[in-house]
Amino acid sequence: MERLKLTVLSNRQLACGIFGMKLGGCTAECRPGQFVNLELDGFFLRRPISVCDWKDGVLTLAYKVVGDGTAAMAQLPEGTVVDTLVGLGNGFDTDVPCRKALLVGGGIGLAPLFRLTGELVSRGVEVTVVAGFRTASEIFLESEFAEAGANFIVATEDGSRGVKGFVTDAIREKAPDHDYIFSCGPMPMMKALCSATAAPAQLSLEERMGCGFGICMGCTCRTTSGAKRICKEGPVFKREEIIW
Repeated sequence: MERLKLTVLSNRQLACGIFGMKLGGCTAECRPGQFVNLELDGFFLRRPISVCDWKDGVLTLAYKVVGDGTAAMAQLPEGTVVDTLVGLGNGFDTDVPCRKALLVGGGIGLAPLFRLTGELVSRGVEVTVVAGFRTASEIFLESEFAEAGANFIVATEDGSRGVKGFVTDAIREKAPDHDYIFSCGPMPMMKALCSATAAPAQLSLEERMGCGFGICMGCTCRTTSGAKRICKEGPVFKREEIIW
């Protein structure tokens, strides 16, 4: 973990309720699946946000406005200096036997899969992304994933785009060939995913966090080896570790 002063280079809306922020001056490398913790004026707790991408010192975040903190983030103008804790969490392990990867994201859980896509494609892995949203207006990063080399499949609960239903409906209908799964999203989505698929998987769990680096114990989950902190031992776990 490193504490850096990063500068907002851009901060714009990507889709309904979804914003993208680019922060310059990031001298720390970020692995796929790791997150950062942002300090915001007027808020006691920092805001944990998954890393979407990192390149040439520019950190890219995609976040959903869900409360006062993220609403304040959406108003940060270019040039704002943000106190940022970088390199939090364990991230995805890409050093696994994998030829055809299935990446499954639910809502804003799609964000940390972007950097992962780039790294897998650079290793010669065939990548299919299945992204689930409530409605078409919430879809984001579709063209960016395609440009990164992924086959992008959309599922919307209301049927306004792609397969009508959930990510599991899209997987059942499109039947993408895969030998490994990487996923990030709500617990019910990943529980359903594990029930519907048998391939080995790494799951990035979403949870409210207090400190973000393992002190407060507020984001623990049950695993086969006892209680684990999502911010510290996670957020990524193997599917067989999780006790649903």
